[in-house]
Parts: sequence; structure tokens; C-alpha cells
Amino acid sequence: MHRLAKLSLANRSVVALITIIIAIFGLISVGALKQELIPSFETPQAAIVTTYPGASPEVIDKQVSQPIESAVRALDGLVTSSSTSQSNVSIVRVEFDYGTSTAKVKENLNAALASLTLPSEASAKVLSGSFDSVPVLALGVSANSGNNEAVGKILADTATPLLSSVSGVRDVTVTGVVEKRINLELKQSVLTANGLTSQSITSALQANGFVIPAGTIDDSKGSISVEVGTPVNSLAAFKALPLIGSKTTVTTTKAPSFTGIPSGMTGQIPPGFKLPTTATSTPTVSSSISALTIADVAKVTYENAPVTSIARVNGKPALAISITKTQDANTVAVSKGVNGKLAELEKKLGDVTITTIFDQAPYVSKSLENLSTEGLLGLSFAIIVILLFLMSVRSTLVTAISIPTSVLITFIGLGWFGYSLNLFTLSALTIAIGRVVDDSIVVIENINRHLSYGEPKRKAILRAVREVSGAITAATITTIAVFLPIALVGGLVGELFRPFAFTFAIALAASLFVSLTIVPVLAFWFLKSPAAVAHKDEAEAVAHATKVRLEEEAKERKSILQRGYIPVLNWTQKRPVVTLVSAFAILVLTFALVPQLKTDFIGSSGSNSFVLNQELPAGQTLDQKDKAAAKVEAILLSHEEIEVVQTTIGSSGDGRVAFGAAAGGTSIQVTTKEGVDQVALKAELEKAFAADTTLGSVKFSSGGGPGLGSSNTVDVKVIAPDESKLNLAIAAVQKAMKGTKDVSEITNSLAEKQRTLRVTVDRKAAAKKGLTEITVGGLVAAAMKPSSIGKVNIDSVETSIYVVKTDIPDTVAKVRNIQIPTATGLTKLSTIAKIEEVEVPVSIKSEKGDRTATVSLTPSGKNLGAISADVTKRLNGVELPLGATASIGGVSASQADSFSQLGLALLAAIAIVFIVMVATFASIIQPLILLISIPFAATGALVMLLVTDTALGVPALIGMLLLVGIVVTNAIVLIDLINQYRKEGRPTQEAIMDGARQRLRPILMTALATIFALTPMALGITGGGGFISQPLAIVVIGGLFSSTVLTLVIVPVLYWLVEGRKERRAARKANKPAKVSRKAKTA
Repeated sequence: MHRLAKLSLANRSVVALITIIIAIFGLISVGALKQELIPSFETPQAAIVTTYPGASPEVIDKQVSQPIESAVRALDGLVTSSSTSQSNVSIVRVEFDYGTSTAKVKENLNAALASLTLPSEASAKVLSGSFDSVPVLALGVSANSGNNEAVGKILADTATPLLSSVSGVRDVTVTGVVEKRINLELKQSVLTANGLTSQSITSALQANGFVIPAGTIDDSKGSISVEVGTPVNSLAAFKALPLIGSKTTVTTTKAPSFTGIPSGMTGQIPPGFKLPTTATSTPTVSSSISALTIADVAKVTYENAPVTSIARVNGKPALAISITKTQDANTVAVSKGVNGKLAELEKKLGDVTITTIFDQAPYVSKSLENLSTEGLLGLSFAIIVILLFLMSVRSTLVTAISIPTSVLITFIGLGWFGYSLNLFTLSALTIAIGRVVDDSIVVIENINRHLSYGEPKRKAILRAVREVSGAITAATITTIAVFLPIALVGGLVGELFRPFAFTFAIALAASLFVSLTIVPVLAFWFLKSPAAVAHKDEAEAVAHATKVRLEEEAKERKSILQRGYIPVLNWTQKRPVVTLVSAFAILVLTFALVPQLKTDFIGSSGSNSFVLNQELPAGQTLDQKDKAAAKVEAILLSHEEIEVVQTTIGSSGDGRVAFGAAAGGTSIQVTTKEGVDQVALKAELEKAFAADTTLGSVKFSSGGGPGLGSSNTVDVKVIAPDESKLNLAIAAVQKAMKGTKDVSEITNSLAEKQRTLRVTVDRKAAAKKGLTEITVGGLVAAAMKPSSIGKVNIDSVETSIYVVKTDIPDTVAKVRNIQIPTATGLTKLSTIAKIEEVEVPVSIKSEKGDRTATVSLTPSGKNLGAISADVTKRLNGVELPLGATASIGGVSASQADSFSQLGLALLAAIAIVFIVMVATFASIIQPLILLISIPFAATGALVMLLVTDTALGVPALIGMLLLVGIVVTNAIVLIDLINQYRKEGRPTQEAIMDGARQRLRPILMTALATIFALTPMALGITGGGGFISQPLAIVVIGGLFSSTVLTLVIVPVLYWLVEGRKERRAARKANKPAKVSRKAKTA
């Protein structure tokens, strides 16, 4: 690789031109990169949400959830499916193999739905699992006059085309608009008198309102299309539809008969023959009943549909607009574009107030800005460290140029491969700042050292680069290779951190390129040449160079660093056993502290938005839910820190449902002011919610803002073949979980019940009356609720038609007395059915056809690992009924799966490092020495996590993975120089001492530059993106500190023990003859 430096020095103007081009295209790429919160990717998850008003969980399960789940289980590539049946709503969640596109998932699910026959009143929709299905922006629109209904009539037609014109907007969804429907109050006596039924109205809808192409007519002007029929598109046209009943007759004309004319001969009278003027009868027209219209048989009204969901913003009724972006769109650009249209939208809608409920862009921009600030601070700290070590402004600037150049090359790479600028890629860039300067530090430090020896500049640069090029290349390749296993990590963690790994790898590759090309050229231009000394001949020149070199090395030994390091090195070299035992004791002591370490999954995103889910006792009406939600709103709005409170009651949710978020309940989205302490605010709110028992259960959801909607509890999932065994198993598991530490609440999904009035038809008694169970059920349903008989387009809006009644039973007694028509007359429902009030589960869950339930433990702290271990231990001691199984799920399962995959990735990374090192050093022993630094890196990392009280989560594990590559770099640079000195013929001990002494400064420089570059991020100075970068930075700082200190001591000791064996053996052999000769002389 040193030939690159030689080529660069020979073509300095070309290198300068390339550098300028990199700067230009890098800056262009920065502006072109889309900005978003997290990497854009498709997850093969989806949810089918089906609303079925008035249906109990049991009905939902049997008639909706089970058929849908059975249909989706037949789809290819399905990994798992589960269903949750609640009152009025069914949620079937599915997950396919990764690699299956969201479009393909939706296509398959829609095809499965099309093959089913669900109840006519059930409405199903597929919510995709793509993160792009989560709204970028949510707006609330309310009329200042309070007449939201009038605004709702024009909102969709106004907002949709206007906001859709913004580049990058995929979909504009308007919700909260009051729907209209046609209500028919039938005149039963008129229907009966004319032989009509409600089915006659349905038949009229099916037989009218169609435009039928009847053909064409050709004339002199051309062809004319013939159309028959007109559409029914108004309420008046619907009212005027004629009905055909059993007593409706067709008008017919009777022809008169004449005497003398045989019957049947009237059509055969010859032309010109005059009939007699006298007839035996006169022409008559039969009387008939004219056809009735819908208006004749029913009172037709066009009214608002019953309210099934409620939406409010800051306590006031509001309409909602949700904007989602395309996968390739820039979140910040979309948000700016939409906000730029709001003034125009407000002008078109009239006297309205538009409130921004939720906007990803400010949080994205702030997070990226904060990370950039931390990166610049880290860059400044790194430059200061380099300046203090080199004590040369020119050398420092030459070294520092590698940072912006590497970053700009990384921006070009991100744009080329279609990645975005998000929390993960920018965190990788910020962390890479400390590492990309390492190669340049090693190169410039070695160049300075050779220049100090009096070597000519060109010769010094080429010799210096040749000495270190192999080491820095191997070190960089090793660090890049460490991230290869990330490509094998599946699921959410793999999708999120793959761009992180890619960004870091590009930055490192760029830093290697810069250190071997641009840095040598800049060193040639800006570093001072040694004073020229004239020599008589080459021998004198060599002698002078040797003298200068020895003088400089003597100065190096007198430096503060080497005066402190050399005695330690001498002491450890003489006492290798004591050194290694001490190091091993430190290692054991550190790992003994692991049980004290807290564990977490990914952590909180630090967003200024969160979601509250309110759960009330089962059976609460919409009005009761509304009043309870209003109390929560009042508590929230009493806090000045809170800006916006959006309440949604009864909504089927958005794309977050596919990731586990709730649907159909009460959801409250809260947006706080910037800079608010979220932890303190949530703690204060929890106390306020707990003080009012009428609020039910109010919990913070991890699905807030752009979150994933995943569970924030440790769940024990129980699967059983039938309901009785499921109840026994759930009771046994919950009993075993009592007493678990750091758990604030233990609940099970079967504990809460709701009242249901169950009508059990006596099939024999019904049969005697000429009825079936289905017939009785239909008659009761018709008496209890409006029945839908079809749809019609009114003013281009599809409008449902319902038959309503005024005497709907509203008590148990009235239900018992429902009159059922039979062949022998009317009879009470209670005579043919048993009516009883029973309690049933609030929700029914199943997975792959088996009944499931969960015992949920809510952690009260961050030590998720200890809770999971305790739960696992307790679960192993539970005796379950035959056929029942129990397993840990929820956030604990997600954490365990991610930790397992990252653990394997860590082992794979170590294996890759070993392979690269074997190829570099052509030895198996020396790479093993290098790997010793890895466990010592874990020592510092674990201590730092404990000291800072930081939980070990996925970001921290990514930091461990990063450490594997970084810490080996120091050992590579050290061993490579020792090997070079040995090749020059120096004894092993001397090579070790000189190599360690001369590599002390660059090793400390690179380590401290990285540590200080990461310090702003570890301290969380700005607080942006801390949930990813802060734990990662803490791990790298701790691991790099311990591994650097111990590497400078342990690696030389191990090298001497392993590689010095031959010399020690030869020394012992040489000492034996000497001892023998001394004994002979004595004799």
C-alpha cells in the first residue's frame, strides 16, 4: 500500500485536484441526502384491523378473527400470525420472511380477505408494517364557530389535492369527518297491504340505477351510442324508486268482440271489409294497483351516522389530517412543504384553526443538529490532543485534514448507495471522527520522527509510510471486517444498524485512502525539511544520519512519556508471570461485576412526543370513555410543559398497529415543548393519574411519536388447546410470578371480564314453531339494532342505508319479551330461548389457531435483564396442564433475540479479525497475542457502564462490536514495528523495547484522540440522538482506555514469552558451557 504514497508524491497536482473534487461532490451530496429519523426500510409485518360494531369478543373471534387467521396461515412465506378479538374490533397481526416487500404483504393479505365471506357489517382494512406508513405529520383542524361538520364536508376535497401536491407526499388521510347515512323507518302496514318487505327495497336498488350500454346507431353524422338507465345519485331519486310487490298488477287492454265473428278470426278480416257497427261488448281497461315508491312505504331521512369514534385537540373537537411520505422522500423536506401549504389551506377552509399535533421534522432536524454539534466538538478535542502531542501546528493541520475529507467521502458513498442522513448514519459518522484520524496520526507521527533524524523530506515520507502502511491497512481492514456480521443480524436490529455499519465502514476506508495519498502530499508541501548538511562522501552522510538518529532517540527516552513508560516495561518484562496473573485477576474481578449490570433493549428515543393508552373497565360506553378521557386531558393541559394533546377514542389506528400498538381504545398523543425533562414529567403525570381511580389504567406506550409500538412489559405467553386449560395455566403462572423484584404490576389478559347477555336458542322448541337458530338470531338482531340493506351514491359519496326502529329493547326484560313471528303467530323470545347475563374475557387471543393469553409484568426500573432472569427461573418451576406451554415474550423476548444475534455477530467478528491477522502476519501465534486485547477492552467497557449507571442494550453491544476492531489496531501497530526491527536483525528483547517505546506516542495519540472525540457524545452535551450514541460512546471510551493501558503492558510481555523462546533457549545453552568451564578452572 506504500506505493500509493509514492504515486501520490509523483502526482501531487492530481492529488490536489482529486481533493478539491471530493470536497465539491461531498458538499453537494450533503445537501442531496434525505433526512429522516431512522433508516427507511420495509418490514414484512402487517395487521388486518376489522371493525364489527356491536359484536362481543366471542363473536368477533368466531366470525372474524378465526376465518381471517385461517386464510392468512395458508400464505407462502408466513412466519407467524396472531389475533386479538375485542368488542367491536379484530386485529390479526402477521409477519412474513424478511425480504418480502410491504406491497407484496398487502397484496397477499388483500387476496386472502377477498376469498372470505365476513359478516356484512364487518369492515376490514390492511395496515402495512413499513415505517413509512407512520405519519410524518399530523394536523388538527377545528372550526372556530364550532361547526366542524360544515368544515368536514369540504376538508377532504380541499386538503387532499393541496397537500398531495407536495413532493414526497404519498398519502393524505382525513379522519373525524361525520359520515351520513339514510335511515328508513318502515310503514309496516303499507308494506304488508301491498305484499312488500324490506327485501323489496334491496331488490329495487339492485334493479335500478345502472347505465346499460345498449348498442349503437349509425347515421349520416356517424355513430351514436345507445344507453339505457340513469344512476341513482340523489336522495330524491332514491325516494322515487318503484317497488314491485306480490299485489302489484300490470295494466292490460281487452279488445271488443262482435256478433257473428268467430272467436279468433278478428285478425283475419280481409282488407276493405267493414265490421258491423253493433258490438256485444265495449273496450275496457282492467283496473290495477300502481307501483309504490320507497317514500310511500318508509319515512326516509338523511342523517348523521352514529358516532363510533371521537377526536379532539387540546380538549376541543377536531378533524385530523395525517400525511405519510414515500419511501424515498426527505422527512424534513416533506414537513416543510406541507407547512408551507397550511396558510393556503386555512384560507380555503375559512374560519378554522389548524394545529400541528405531531411533526417528525423538528425532532429529526434537532437530533441531526445536536449530533453534528457533538461531532464538531469531538473534532476540536481530537485536534487539541494531536496538537499537544506533536507540538506543531503544521503537523496538526495536515493530520486534521483527514477528518473532513473522510467525512465528505462518506457523504458521497451514502448518496451513491441510497442511504439517508438519520440518527444511525449520523451517529456512525460522529463516532467515526475519533477513528478516522488514527491512520493519519500514525503516518504523520512517523514522518515527523524520520524528519527529526535528518532524512531528506521525500525519503523520510516514503520510508515512514512504508514502515506503517502495512499496519494501518491491516488495522483498517480489521475494523471494517468487524461490521460484516451485522449483515447477518436479522429483524429490527439488523435493519436499523446495517446503515450504521455501512457508514462507519465507508468512513474508515476513506481514512485509509486519505492517510496514504493526501496526507503524504500535504506533509511534503507543509512540513519543514531538516537542515541540509554537506558531506564529503556517502560514508560520512551515513555516519551523520546515524549520529542524528541516536541523538533523537536519546531525546525520546528523556521525554516525560517514555520516562514513565520504560521503567514499567522493564519491570513487566522481567516479571511476566506476575504481570499476567495480575491482568487475569483484573479481568475476573471485572466480569464478576456483570450481574450488577443493568440491561435494556434499544432505550428511549428522547422524542418530545409520547403516547398514553387509557383502559377502562370492560363494557364502558363511548360516552363514558369520552368523559374519562376528558379528565386525562384536563390533567395534561394543566401542565405548561405540554403544547398539544390529541385524543382519539375508538379509532382503528394507523401503521403502528402492525408493530403492536393498540387499536380501538383511547389513545392520547402528547407533544411537549422543546427541552422538557421527559422523565420528570412522566413521573409527575403518573402520580396524578394514580390519584384518580375513575381514570382507569393510563399507561405510557413505547409507540409514541415515531416509535415502534412494541411492548414495554415482560410478558409470559401461555398457549393451551382449550379455554379451561388456558385458565388453569394462566392462574399457575401468575401465582408463580408474585414477588418478582423491580416489578410494579402483574396482570393477566384473562383477568378482566365484561358482561354479555347470552341468548341460547332451544333448537327443539324453535323447530316446533317452524324456526331455526339462525332465523331466531336474525330476528333478534333486527329488533335490537338497525340493519344495513345496501348502499347508494348520494352526491358521489357512497352512503349506507339502514332500516331503523323506534322501539328498540333497552332492558333485559324487554329483550326477553321480543315478539318472534312464527307459523302459529307471535311468541316471546323467552319461550324458545334461554336469556342469561354472563361474564366473558375482554379479549380473546390466538396464535396459529391455538388459544393464548399473557401474564404481563411491568418493570419499575431499567434492570430488565435481572427481571427476565428471575421470571425465567420462576417459570421453570411452574407445573402446567397437559398440552399447555409458556414462554417469555414482550420486550424481554425482543432483547434476548437481539442479544443472541449480536453475541453471535461478536464471535464472528473476532473470528474475522483472527483470519485477517493470520493473513497479515503469516503466523497463528501472533494473532492470538493480538486477540488478548479484546477481553481487556470489555473490562473497561463494563466498568464504564457500571460507573455511569448505563444499561447494557443493543447500542452498547454495537459499541462492543466496534471495540473489537478499534482496540486490535493498537496491538497491530505495535507488533508490526517489533517484527520490522526483528527482520533488521535486532534481538527480540531489544526489538520489543524499541518498538514499544517508539509506538507509545502514536498509540496514546490515537486512543486519546478517539476518547476525547467521543467525550461530548458520552456526556450527552446536546442530548440529541442519545439513545443510540451515548451508550455506544461510553462503551468505546471505557474499552479503549483499558485496552490501551493493558495492551502497552500485556502485549510486549506475551510477545516476549512466545517469540523469545528461541533466544532464551539459546542463551541457556550458551550459559551451560560457561558454567562447565568455570568449574573446570576451579578444579
